Amino acid sequence: MAVFFTSDTHFGHGGALGLYGRPFASIAAMDAAMVERWNATVGPEDEVWHLGDVALGRAVAGLEKTLAGLAGRKHLVTGNNDGTGTTALPGWASVQPYAELDLEGTGLVLCHYPFRSWRNMQRGWLNLHGHSHGRLAPMPRQVDVGVDAWDFRPVPLAEILARLAARRRRPAAGGQR
Repeated sequence: MAVFFTSDTHFGHGGALGLYGRPFASIAAMDAAMVERWNATVGPEDEVWHLGDVALGRAVAGLEKTLAGLAGRKHLVTGNNDGTGTTALPGWASVQPYAELDLEGTGLVLCHYPFRSWRNMQRGWLNLHGHSHGRLAPMPRQVDVGVDAWDFRPVPLAEILARLAARRRRPAAGGQR
């Protein structure tokens, strides 16, 4: 079993196409691409932590079918757009506003929102979040797992750690580290 993370799918949200510059011709094309990429990445025995903002608008009414069509056991860490129409669906293994995991020896703090500080931050724990659609400059040990930052698919911890390592090797603006 592998564990994946994602956020901000915004299924059915036409505004996501323009607001976040998503490269799809229509809402239907966006939703279909995200389902296809999810299922090409996640296996039936895998776990996915969705860090909020699953769907908007009319898509919430059809979300039960969408969830059933997504591979894996799905956990929801709620976002600002996840009302009871989303949280009450039977497709979730768990629903909570915040979670902490120890995965493969890495401590993780999961929330829809990015934090300035978090529990065990000084002990190397990571903050995985969504909400910012890849537009927020991250703090060290903080990663936006939203679909806009990861080719519209869930991402495993190994890729997250590789991105963090690459960020540490890259000089910051002005040549400073």
